[in-house]
Amino acid sequence: MARFNTRSARPQPVSRVTSTGRILRTFEGGRGRERDTRSELFLLAVSHFVSQQTFYESGADRDDRFTRLVRELAVTDPAWTAGLLGWLRGEGNLRTASIVGAAEYVKARLDASATDGPSNRQVVDSVLRRPDEPGELLAYWTSRYGRAVPKPVKRGIADAVRRLYDGRALLKYDTASKGYRFGDILNLVHAAPDPGKPWQGELFRYALDRRHHPDTAVPPATVPVLTAHRELMALPAGERRAVVTSPGGAERLAAAGMTWEALAGWLQGPMDKAAWEAVIPSMGTMALVRNLRNFDEAGVSDEVAEQVAARIADPVEVARSRQFPFRYLAAYQHAPSLRWSYALERALGHSLANVPALPGRTLVLVDRSGSMFCSRLSDRSQLNRADAAAIFGTALALRAADADLVEFGTRSNRVRFQRGESVLKILGRFGDLGGTNTTEAVRKHYRRHHRVLIVTDEQYTHHRLGDPTEQVPADVPVYTWNLAGHRAGHGPSGTGNRHTFGGLSDAAFRMVPLLEAARDADWPWTA
Repeated sequence: MARFNTRSARPQPVSRVTSTGRILRTFEGGRGRERDTRSELFLLAVSHFVSQQTFYESGADRDDRFTRLVRELAVTDPAWTAGLLGWLRGEGNLRTASIVGAAEYVKARLDASATDGPSNRQVVDSVLRRPDEPGELLAYWTSRYGRAVPKPVKRGIADAVRRLYDGRALLKYDTASKGYRFGDILNLVHAAPDPGKPWQGELFRYALDRRHHPDTAVPPATVPVLTAHRELMALPAGERRAVVTSPGGAERLAAAGMTWEALAGWLQGPMDKAAWEAVIPSMGTMALVRNLRNFDEAGVSDEVAEQVAARIADPVEVARSRQFPFRYLAAYQHAPSLRWSYALERALGHSLANVPALPGRTLVLVDRSGSMFCSRLSDRSQLNRADAAAIFGTALALRAADADLVEFGTRSNRVRFQRGESVLKILGRFGDLGGTNTTEAVRKHYRRHHRVLIVTDEQYTHHRLGDPTEQVPADVPVYTWNLAGHRAGHGPSGTGNRHTFGGLSDAAFRMVPLLEAARDADWPWTA
């Protein structure tokens, strides 16, 4: 007689963020769970803006914890750590954490004389995706470990330089505000030109001349954008605005690689309607989103605004820009005009492309406690983790077949919405709810749902009934989406229908359908 292999028997799916079984305390005194080293680093890395303070941890403490974990795993598990760092800069879209991580990876392996796994050179190259990042890595290394730069770091940077340096990169990023100019980097790493780019040798020589002999440096004719830029810069100040506003002005600015940041200084005057309308066609999508307020204040025409809105809402442009969803919320909050609202709503939707349409009944709980409000996402953003949690929770609820959306803190409330409503409109219904009584929120609102998703920093208050996940039957999946990366989790993770994800993009949502199909959810760079 069959005892185990019955019709109801199913394999238990496994997720990679795993608890060790050791009990810790959350910062609010709740009964927390320790995660293994890889899981702790992953959750910290995907939510870590370097030197950024959270409600519970100082920026220095988070940086130290990040560095310690990277250095430990660089030696004990180099292949996994190298995969994390490359993915973090690529799909994860976190520049600074990946650059710091790569430097610490190399330092730890050199100190340990480790030779197994991916090479130090490969790891350095893998995290450098933008032309200013070789200088960022060098600045970090020399500020922390001195001016002696080891060969693997130099060679990895040289590989990146060959990929990244061209005329437009030189104009945009090789500025006097940088401690390491392109010429300094070329001097240090001795990068040979790419044989497939016959113009690159002359570009490198010009970068060196531009750094050391700026008054006599002449841009090479083989890089037309540099000569076009030189011609514009040579124009008398009194003639420049006429060039911008004349027919073909926009095309001339684009051909010369003139960025919007440089244009104001070159004009030696205000960025008025004509100036913005001339430079808008050559601006990237991210720059457009960040300047909507400036466009309105300058009085940019409705015709040009329609073109901007079309680009912002274009799914291809959204995918290419790789902006986090909360960037569109920030733009919506700061732009004075309503003419951008629909475009930002569509762009936000495109940026949440990975959010699945979950079947059955789903309970979505969004953490709106004080610690979520007091932790800004970065020094350059006024948005906080509470905003990010509301975006992701709302998107989940809107796409699910049947969802209850709940905000919680000291108390908890249903957030009412209708299918097809604007995400941005629903966000206005969320409040600030004080403490973090996650356990009571789950207990109060769970009503035989098929799954529970909690978007939170996991730092719940001690509760006599136990942790939040214990309020749900063992055969019902509970997914925790951690937006802060603190050490202690509010429940177990890894097996038994209890799973934790993390990060500030929607990529983690891909794991939910996998787990519910009884398939293991691997690390995102190996999935």
